[in-house]
Formats: sequence, C-alpha cells, structure tokens
Amino acid sequence: MTLAAGNQPGFGKPELLVSPEYEGVTELWFSPDFWGDKAKPVTSGGRGGAWFIDSEPSGMVLRHYRRGGLMARLAEKTYLFTGFDQARSLAEFRLLSQLRSRDLPVPEAVAAIAWRYRLFWYQAAILVKRIPGAVTFSDSTRVSDGSLWAQLGQVIRRFHDNGLDHVDLNCDNILVTDDQIYLIDFDRCKLVPESNNEADPAWKQRNLERLHRSVNKRCPQIPPAQRETLWQQLLQAYNRH
Repeated sequence: MTLAAGNQPGFGKPELLVSPEYEGVTELWFSPDFWGDKAKPVTSGGRGGAWFIDSEPSGMVLRHYRRGGLMARLAEKTYLFTGFDQARSLAEFRLLSQLRSRDLPVPEAVAAIAWRYRLFWYQAAILVKRIPGAVTFSDSTRVSDGSLWAQLGQVIRRFHDNGLDHVDLNCDNILVTDDQIYLIDFDRCKLVPESNNEADPAWKQRNLERLHRSVNKRCPQIPPAQRETLWQQLLQAYNRH
C-alpha cells in the first residue's frame, strides 16, 4: 500500500481539520490505497487526482490538489508554504462550512489535510461527502431543458448575493440531481465582503463569463443557436429579483 504523504521522506507532521460529525479520521483516509477497492477514480472533469470512496452511508469524494497549466510541469502537486492557515485544502474546508451555514447547496466537508514538504512547500487533500445521484451539468439528461438553465441562474444568483466568488465556475463544478443544483470545488474561492461586493461587482461577471466559455466547450451536443437561447434563459433567471 502506498504510504500517506506524511510518512514519506521530506514530509512533516500534517495539519488536519475534521468535521465534528465524523470520528476516527486519520491521515491514512487521504490515501486512495487505504480504501482499496472502495476507491474509484473520478473520470469526468478536473485534472485527475480525485476518487469516489464507497463508504457508508452515502460515500465520499477524495480530492488531491493539483496544478493546471504550465505550472503543473514544474510542480504538479506542491504549493508554496506560507503557513497552514493559507493552505488551500484547509481554506476550502472552512469556506464549505461557512456556505453550508448560509444554507447554500454545497457538499458537506468531511476533513481536510495539508502536509508540509521540506522547507518551502506543501501538499494538500480534502474529503467531502458525496451527493447521491448527482451528475455534472453537461452530463445531465435535462441539459437541453430551459427550466434547468433557469434554475441554475437562480442558484448562481443566490451564491453571488451571499458574496461567493467562484473563480472556476464551469460545467464540471456544477452538479445536478433530480431536484437540486449544487456548486462544488471551491479551491481559491472566497467570500467577498459586502462593501467590496457593491464597490466592485466585476467578479460576478467574470464568474458568468467563465461559465459561458465552459458551456460552449462542454455542451457541443446542443446546437449553437439553441445553446445561446438556453444561456439567455439562465441570465434572465439570474437577473430576476
């Protein structure tokens, strides 16, 4: 079995955050090898490094933080260490807790970990509760249904009204169930203070533009004209008070 990062040369003692509702969480939980056949790689979206964990009662998702773009060639899984309070996994764990306290549709955080690596680096991972029956937005059987797009517009507006700047809002980070839409993957996301929200609303437009690019890329099965009509339905619902 592959050792957890903290037991490998160069790694120090990890910082671990665990939801009070979960007991017995250890560093080993963040190794897919620990789960054996219960760990299945997530094949849709993302950069790899994520697994579905078949555990009771509804399962979990394990995600190791990985870089994208050119930086991935230099340091795929390591980040500059500036203190555990700045570690991406721990920050996302805290943000998820805040969002859930505001009754926003996000997955429940189970635990998060950050390992100090040598002097200047760290690696990170997070465990969240799996949302039963959820599929990504572009994989939904209702993706051509205007009512789904209108519902998504309303959901995004709720997050924006609560100050959530989702810097990677794309089709893979939107999950759809029979009766709900969830946003996921809040790495590098933040809550914008209300005063800044009113002074600089441009971040909301950036979120929407990011999603629009993703829609055009991830929904090629919808003809362009229809796709634009659906997008306008999303915007109308978003702008409706």
